[in-house]
Amino acid sequence: MEDLINKWYRNHALLYKVLLFLTTTFLIVYLFPKSGKFKYNFDKGKPWQSENLLAPFDFAIKKSAEEIQAETLEIKKENSIYFDVNTKIREDVFKAYDEEFNIKFPDTVALRQQLYNVGKTTLVNAYRFGVLEESYQYADNKNVVLLENQKQIAETFYGQLTTVDEFRTSIEDALVYNSLSKHESTFVSLFFDVIRPNVVLNASLTDNVLQEDLNDISIVRGSIEKGTLIISKGEIVEGNKYNVLKSLEAEYESQVWNASDYNLVIFAYALLVALALLMLLLFLRKYRIDVFLDNTKVTFIFFNILLMILLTTLIIKYNSKYVYVIPLCILPLVLKAFFDARLGLFAHVLTVLLLGFVVPNSYEYMFLQIIAGIVTILTVSELYKRANLFISVGQITLIYIVAYFAFFVIHEGNITTIKLETFGLFILCGLATLFVQPLIYIYEKLFGLVSDVSLLELSDTNTKLLKELSNKAPGTFHHSLNVANLAEASANEIGANAMLVRVGALYHDIGKMKSPTYFTENQATGINPHDELSSFESAKIIINHVIDGIEIAKKYNLPDRVIDFIRTHHGTSLVYYFYMKAKTVDETISEDHFRYPGPKPFSKETAILMMCDSVEAASKSLKEPTSIKIDKFVESIISKQMESGQFLNANITFKEIQSIKKVLKNKLANIFHLRIEYPE
Repeated sequence: MEDLINKWYRNHALLYKVLLFLTTTFLIVYLFPKSGKFKYNFDKGKPWQSENLLAPFDFAIKKSAEEIQAETLEIKKENSIYFDVNTKIREDVFKAYDEEFNIKFPDTVALRQQLYNVGKTTLVNAYRFGVLEESYQYADNKNVVLLENQKQIAETFYGQLTTVDEFRTSIEDALVYNSLSKHESTFVSLFFDVIRPNVVLNASLTDNVLQEDLNDISIVRGSIEKGTLIISKGEIVEGNKYNVLKSLEAEYESQVWNASDYNLVIFAYALLVALALLMLLLFLRKYRIDVFLDNTKVTFIFFNILLMILLTTLIIKYNSKYVYVIPLCILPLVLKAFFDARLGLFAHVLTVLLLGFVVPNSYEYMFLQIIAGIVTILTVSELYKRANLFISVGQITLIYIVAYFAFFVIHEGNITTIKLETFGLFILCGLATLFVQPLIYIYEKLFGLVSDVSLLELSDTNTKLLKELSNKAPGTFHHSLNVANLAEASANEIGANAMLVRVGALYHDIGKMKSPTYFTENQATGINPHDELSSFESAKIIINHVIDGIEIAKKYNLPDRVIDFIRTHHGTSLVYYFYMKAKTVDETISEDHFRYPGPKPFSKETAILMMCDSVEAASKSLKEPTSIKIDKFVESIISKQMESGQFLNANITFKEIQSIKKVLKNKLANIFHLRIEYPE
């Protein structure tokens, strides 16, 4: 049992990766659609590139959206509207008319009977179908059904119904026609005292009937039997052929699988997802071993891939037309900020390939996103500079728009039907990509990573820790600045991370703050406290500045990538001065008491710092420096480091070391203000 526990403990990092791999695969497959997928790609107006296609099963030909919309408009146009009629009001109005007419027009009024008949006729015509309570926005030829007590009593057109305003016009016209205009004001006031609307729109019944008719619209028009030839190879995909293919595609994607087929589909998805994630792990193991060995970093990469797939699937389930709003280019941006461009692009391409199972028009989507990812990697540099990010996001958005425009023209053959709102989605995507800045900050806090943005902040010499270093150990602070300048120039020469190595150089000697006077650069008075100590004690103090530096760095929450420079800037080298001094007393003394604990530099950046630190510190001992002396001096120091195997774990080449030597020689020559000696 103990052996099993020990074995598990020794391999716990690998077991964690396996668990992470399986969990991520499961979650991605869970997000994927659980239906079939049409295996052919086709574009309207383009030749059919695959073999002759026969119908694999019976299926219905679905109507296009335009056909269904046209039928919907036709039904709305032909659909009847329903009004409730109150016949009792009509009777009351006629009775009130007789009473009011006798009051306003006594027997002494001339042409009284003619007036009465005109009014009566107008009322009869108005109430033939009814008087509306209010005017509605319907066409005059719109079908109208009149109901009394929920029973149909008449059918007419909307134009046959009368409104109050129309009734007044009818009265006035009738009086003019019968030469009775002098009684207009009295007659009109009479009618407005007695007339009452008796027709009201039955909105609920009208809407229900309309909805029933709309629900009866068939979404299919005919069917295709199994084995029927749908399209031949080379035939143009257009017209009815295109509609049949779209119907077959929709049928595949809407199929409900039985238990055995469902499990088989899930297993197939899992294989493909696992294969993609396995490629990512193999890439990390072969080309980014430092990332592969760090479980936190592997988790971070998998988390970001899963997050992008989750956001995309959620948007597709809501409305697939918004798929381009998802700022997928955040993924390569984030990975480039924390790792490098190559890893960012590799992970981005794998994520886009996985999303090809989910999105509509997968080829178009993958092409656009991969091109955008490449542009992101190529254009975004120095992410900590806000202007660079805005310019790059603008370029990414432009690439999206141009590529989409090209695809639209290829598919449709014209630009008249292009939807400008899609361009708006790309602009929204670009704006969302700007969220990468706060996102990087959040990731730094959650995963303990460090980006160029944080490195820029740490490189500020006004930070609390560097201020403290300049106050307690001014000589060390000045030395660190010089080393930072040398290291940055060397890193730029060989293409290493210049910002990281500069920050590492600024903080590499912070441990000297604990005992500053024991280091020569801080001994302003000329008194050397080592004169009172044994060689062993002096070496211990010198060596401890590495350990003290690590403690101080952790206290101030410096990132691990920066602390690595403190750990490795002396590697496993000897405190040579005190070792040789001790050896004069005891020839048998062990080197172990005078050797730094290490580890040795394990990256280009930490190797650069070791070289620059040693050269800058030792250069103070140069007397009457010349170009030849400086060349030999630099060669000697770095050669000793190479001979002692300090760079064996760093991925740095001999060619790069030679380039660094050249930079250091030129920089030291400038520092010592060397001039060419002119002949007399």
